[in-house]
Formats: sequence, structure tokens, C-alpha cells
Amino acid sequence: MSGHVLVVGEALVDIVVRPDGTEEHPGGSPANVALGLARLGREADLLTRLGLDPHGALIATHLQDSGVTIAPGSGGPGSTSVATATLDAAGAASYEFDIDWRINPGIRMRNMPLAVHTGSIAAVLEPGATDVKRLVQALRAGATITYDPNARPSLMGDPAEARVSIERFVRLSDVVKASDEDLAWLAPEEDVADVARAWAATGPAMVVVTRGGEGATAYLHDGREITIPSIDVDVADTVGAGDSFMAGIIDGLWSAGLLGAKNRDALREITDATVTRVLTRCARIAGITCSRPGANPPTADELAG
Repeated sequence: MSGHVLVVGEALVDIVVRPDGTEEHPGGSPANVALGLARLGREADLLTRLGLDPHGALIATHLQDSGVTIAPGSGGPGSTSVATATLDAAGAASYEFDIDWRINPGIRMRNMPLAVHTGSIAAVLEPGATDVKRLVQALRAGATITYDPNARPSLMGDPAEARVSIERFVRLSDVVKASDEDLAWLAPEEDVADVARAWAATGPAMVVVTRGGEGATAYLHDGREITIPSIDVDVADTVGAGDSFMAGIIDGLWSAGLLGAKNRDALREITDATVTRVLTRCARIAGITCSRPGANPPTADELAG
């Protein structure tokens, strides 16, 4: 299946503060998904916002070196956004942000993509979030829509208000991926599985919940639930692991011929075997990402090796 995926959302520089020092890495959840797809050999376009500054140049070079196409017009005035990730002794990250998200006027896209992916800050933070929603609504007629809320509590404010915005995108989506931590923050009084089941009943073909070392579960719209185990690895950190898992989902559905609006019905009838195969490979992709510092997803050759 030829074509490309359009990823819409923030690209930023992660300043990673470790117990033994500080490093800078290009990041941002949507940008990481585009990177993961490109490293898996897929055509990935990123519609984002970059400042014309050293951080913007760092991000652009990093993405383009792996084959990501940055949508023309993504660069503009102002500073490139920054996220400071502070890692604990176990390698888990907490975040603080200096970010301004919007879609630049005059940004240009090519022909209809097979899929549109968005999520995280881009789908919640105004003024960009309204533009992202309009774009997703317009492209849904031709493209599969995938979404990862990738909650950032320090930026998204009140979880009840964030949940309203997030669930608008859930209802527009064909595939949703969320971590158990995302759902626990959004719905602290509810069981994570119950939230995922409720989301799957509102429109998506499936909602995939990742649980770190406990694997992942797909909750399908028809009530099926499919769980796969995680991959044992020596964890360097968890930065970008969920994003690489998301890229793996899109890549796996692409291989299965299930992307594009014309395949929406077939996606809703996806077999248990296909879900298991796709998610098992996603777990391997995320495991490799966790085994090395920063958002550094594997290539297709690394997976084949």
C-alpha cells in the first residue's frame, strides 16, 4: 500500500535532566511518531511549528536525517518549544514545558494521506488545538485517524477540562493509543479498563492501553479485548517509548492493508491474530526505544536483525 501518513503536532527540544547530568534531544510526541514511522521505512510528513533558531535547526536536521518530510511553512518567528524532562533513579520522566503551539498561516500539505495522526499538546493547547480539530475533521473523509492523548498534567491543567477536549478527538478517531497513566490522570475515580471500553464504544475501532512492564491491551469496539506482554529489556529511560509504540501501530496497520478511509470497515473487523501480531511488534519497538537514552526508536533493519 503506497502513500504517506500526515502527523500533526508539536516538535520541541527535550532537555533531559538525569542524576548524572543534562542532555538535549529533539522530541515532542507527534514529532517522535513521525520519526518512528520514517525509521520503519514509511513516508511520514510532519505539520508542526518550529522557530527559526538553533533549537528549530536541531529538530529539523534530526527529523530530516531519518527521512521525515517537514511540511513547508512549519518554520516561523518565535522560539522553538522546549520540554524539560527530569528523570528519576528508575528512568521515569516528569515534564515541564515552555511551549507555544499553533499552526502557522500558509502551511502547505501534499495530497490526501492514508492516515492522520495527532495527539498530546497539539490537540489540547489553544490556539492550535482548534485548527488541528478542523484539519482532522476535514481529512477524515479520506484518511484513517489515529490519536494519542499523551497527557501532560503540568501543561494541560484541570483533568476534567482536558478530558472534554481529549474525548472530542477520541470520537473522531479510528485508533486511539493511551497509557494507563494517561487514563488514571484523566479519570482518577474510574477503572482504567472501564474508561478504555467506554472510549471504544464512542467511535474508534479500537483503543489500545499500554501498561509499561505489564504489556498492553486492545479494547475493540465490539467488546473484544486482546492483551500482549511487554518485552524484557534493560531500561535506559522511557522517553519516547509510547510514541514509538504508536508509530508501530500505524506501521502494523499499514502492513495489514487497513489504512485509508476506504478500509475503515475492514479495520473495524480486524482479526484477533492481526491485533496480536501488530501489538507484539509494537512492544518490541517500544522495548528497543526504552533500552537506549532519549526518543531513539529503532529502524526496520534493527527490528529485522
